[in-house]
Amino acid sequence: MSFTLQIGEQAPAFSLPATDGNTYSLGDFSEKFLVIFFTCNHCPYVIGSDENTRKIVERFQGPDVRFVAINSNSPKTYAEDSWEHMIERMEEHQFPWLYLHDASQDVAKAYGALRTPHFYVFDAERKLVYTGRAIDTPRDHSQSTTHELVDALEELLAGKPVSVPVTNPIGCNVKWDGKDAHWMPADACDLV
Repeated sequence: MSFTLQIGEQAPAFSLPATDGNTYSLGDFSEKFLVIFFTCNHCPYVIGSDENTRKIVERFQGPDVRFVAINSNSPKTYAEDSWEHMIERMEEHQFPWLYLHDASQDVAKAYGALRTPHFYVFDAERKLVYTGRAIDTPRDHSQSTTHELVDALEELLAGKPVSVPVTNPIGCNVKWDGKDAHWMPADACDLV
């Protein structure tokens, strides 16, 4: 069994608090496509690509697409990844997505999140249709030459299958509680 969700697999259920003061579950989202991405506060790949992600969200979010970010990083590894810093970051940057906190890391394990950022796109039945990166240079989005998340969303909204459904996410590994900052589960590996 692979560590990361495979194409066609069902989105695992969750119920997590968000920085907006509400708690959200998978069933709360009715849009045709749901983009869930694992992110954090400190990672240079996240910080370097936040504005690119903002443009993607502003372009696609609406009645057919919803974006939900989840921070599963242990604040014991990086204090910047704490709940308090999540709230501060959203207040400062006013990102146009929901930002949920996975303090137990159970959701990251269920999805098989590898890195920050790591994107998952689910269809109306909440089956996985794309997983991986948004762009090929998240640390400096101005240098990107590929735009896999945009390509996937364009194809899906046009009623087509995703031509490249799996790419390797590029970023810092998820910071697992009680583990070295660079530790990854033994069965976690590149997707392609």
